[in-house]
Amino acid sequence: MQTDSSPRRDIGVFDSGVGGFTVLRELRALLPTARLRYLADAAYAPYGSRSPEEIRARSLAITEHLIEQGAGLIVIACNTATAHAIDALRERWPALPFVGTEPGIKPAVAASRNGRIGLLATPATASSDRLRALIARHAGSHEVVVQGCPGIVDHIEAGDIDSTELRALVEHHCAPLRTAGVDTALLGCTHYPLIEPLWRAALGADVKLLHIETAVARRAAELWTPMPGQPGLDIETSGDPAALRAWIARVLGWGELDVRAHRTRKEPA
Repeated sequence: MQTDSSPRRDIGVFDSGVGGFTVLRELRALLPTARLRYLADAAYAPYGSRSPEEIRARSLAITEHLIEQGAGLIVIACNTATAHAIDALRERWPALPFVGTEPGIKPAVAASRNGRIGLLATPATASSDRLRALIARHAGSHEVVVQGCPGIVDHIEAGDIDSTELRALVEHHCAPLRTAGVDTALLGCTHYPLIEPLWRAALGADVKLLHIETAVARRAAELWTPMPGQPGLDIETSGDPAALRAWIARVLGWGELDVRAHRTRKEPA
């Protein structure tokens, strides 16, 4: 465990489950000399169906754990946790840099030709005050069609990324965006790029599809201060380590990485 005087050189990354691996993939490519610590809170996944209070409590407990392990920078690789918890995290640890994950409304406005933008998100993100403020701040005269997508994350967490049931669900959630005539769509959950071909097929070739993982990793790279130490990747999960190892090998093709069990805790006092 780190003491208060120990240098904190690692980058801590967390998500409700496997979605944050899309951010982690970008971080590994950008920062090969960094030590990355990823925590998948699978026992509480998906965050998108939980209350704001639960999401904040989990985010506070996980951040405390990552700091204890040596993290000096926290990447919230989850749109839902960013929407409901980043302000509380910054208030609790004001000296610690945090990088959140939010839908790129500004890039979507710049990309749209007809002024109609679609946003695919978890129900919790779709209903959040932070998202409403983001749209009000950056959308201008553009129309933003926000579509909550219950059920998608559950399929992805299970490694079910190309089933008939998932394709039908994606088609269902994309239908309102097609009806609205959007020409640009945002993937507002870090899980969603893992099934990007399904979104593209459901939206049509004429719709630009944007996501945010590369920008999040680049921002983390700007804030990270390299310090002496061993690079590497540490993965923990509050769920089943064997299941996550198998998911990583099957979906990401990263081989049989070591995954440790993380004992969940309540919000820090």
